Amino acid sequence: MRGILVSMLLLVTVIILYQAVAEGDGGMKRQLDGAGGSVSSHIRGMSP
Repeated sequence: MRGILVSMLLLVTVIILYQAVAEGDGGMKRQLDGAGGSVSSHIRGMSP
């Protein structure tokens, strides 16, 4: 029973950390979207 409780607490902790790091206000997901848009606009602006 104690092992299950520890496993569940660890799982909840990992989920909370993932949401804070990846999907937070300044998270990696938002930064990657912004960087992708910047690279895309740079490529479109290049002249052949």
